[in-house]
Amino acid sequence: MQPVLLLGLSLLLSGCSEYNKALKSSDLDFKLRTAEKYYAKEQWEKAIPLYEELVALTRGTSLSEGIQFHHAKSYYGMKDYTLAGYYLGHFVRTFPTSEHAEECGFLEAYCHYKNSPQYELDQTDTRAAIDALQLFLIRYPNSSLRDSCNALVDQLRDKLELKQFTGARQYHKLRNYQAAVNSLEEFLKDWPNTRFREETLYLIMESGFLLADNSIISKRDERRERAIRSYHNFVLAYPESLRIAQAHRMAQERDIQRFSPERTSTP
Repeated sequence: MQPVLLLGLSLLLSGCSEYNKALKSSDLDFKLRTAEKYYAKEQWEKAIPLYEELVALTRGTSLSEGIQFHHAKSYYGMKDYTLAGYYLGHFVRTFPTSEHAEECGFLEAYCHYKNSPQYELDQTDTRAAIDALQLFLIRYPNSSLRDSCNALVDQLRDKLELKQFTGARQYHKLRNYQAAVNSLEEFLKDWPNTRFREETLYLIMESGFLLADNSIISKRDERRERAIRSYHNFVLAYPESLRIAQAHRMAQERDIQRFSPERTSTP
């Protein structure tokens, strides 16, 4: 066997031997030195089992804070954001005055952010991430990470906004126009400054007209009036919209007098 291969194999076996020895050892200092060595090398999968033992062995001692910090950061290094978030949060609650508390508080919130799924999926983790980031800002109002937190919150809120909008729009695509009108109007109440405002107002109008067209006689007039109000709202809000001609055409097809914002202007 070549010397280089022999040397590599020897180092590997030596490392494994040291790791196994540290796991079995009752020598606290040796176990801690070994854990710190693997932590420094970012060999999280080896550092974590050692820190797991050290957390229990040093609880209530002066060593506990540093060990629990590295234990939590090791899970973060492993990108296990669920367990990392749990242990980082536990660290903040256990050592609220620690020099590492702010960092751990932010990383706990960031773990929730990393667990936030695509907008099509359940958004429980997204809401938890927003709550965690906002709680961090309350705890550390002067943090240098404030702008980063606000940027992350904005991204998460954009995801919630998109999910609610696409859900409401889906009713229109499925031709469930009553549900579409109600859901789209509720969406505007929840997101009054939404980037989808123009499309939402248009869909409310279109769904309203189609709902009135297919309604029983006793409900047709009321729904028609509601659709006309939606038409006026859209034209007033977006007189230069690329869809304005379609809006006017829908009104004219139903013998509704064309509405123009200029007609409401004061001379």
